[in-house]
Amino acid sequence: MSEKRNIRDHKRRLLAAKYELRRKLYKALCKDPDLPSDMRDKHRYKLSKLPRNSSFARVRNRCISTGRPRSVYEFFRISRIVFRGLASRGPLMGIKKSSW
Repeated sequence: MSEKRNIRDHKRRLLAAKYELRRKLYKALCKDPDLPSDMRDKHRYKLSKLPRNSSFARVRNRCISTGRPRSVYEFFRISRIVFRGLASRGPLMGIKKSSW
């Protein structure tokens, strides 16, 4: 199940990267007060016709091993639970679980 979620998130990332410039252009033209309102409405309509998954707001950082969406360390791309297990076993270079 986690693999399916990660694949879906990867597709969203690719789609967001593909439509990023177009989306930014339409947003800038919608907010420009110097343009006439009918032209701003036309660009707002074009913005609404872009795929929903092409928005960066729908991209979610997920753990690459479990697919967990919360408490993911962005640098390692793993969740805190997996990180703790790897840190205690030792396969992460330069990281060790502290104990005092």
